[in-house]
Amino acid sequence: MTSRILNEFKEFISRGNVIDLAIGVIIGAAFGKIVNSLVNDIIMPPIGLLLKGISFKDFFLPLDGRHYESLEAAQKAGIAIINYGNFITVSIEFIIVAFSIFAMVKTINMLKKNAVTAFATAPTKTELLLSEIRDEFKKHSPLNKRDE
Repeated sequence: MTSRILNEFKEFISRGNVIDLAIGVIIGAAFGKIVNSLVNDIIMPPIGLLLKGISFKDFFLPLDGRHYESLEAAQKAGIAIINYGNFITVSIEFIIVAFSIFAMVKTINMLKKNAVTAFATAPTKTELLLSEIRDEFKKHSPLNKRDE
């Protein structure tokens, strides 16, 4: 029983789809780190500067109704907080990831289309002859004469 399960597992894991999925997950994790850095280190600082030095990480709403100097101070107090600044940052990250994936898929589809077009060949002599024969049959077909 155990060897049968191991054999099934080996067969499952050796399928191309599983390996492709694993590669996709690994690349996705690395891509996520890049996007995270892009948002936190490059995009958000200028936006914060436009907002007069306010960091999105400081946008929060304490649910106890009191004022706290920073998110860290509210977290240390142990109260419930709505951290909407983090939500804004994560939403921007999502938009960047979604747009990047869209651009990547669009580029890959364009490259595939160009590759198919580049490899398209002219019809062979046999194909041309068969097309001519087909067209002649269509011209002389009794079905076509009924329509006239």
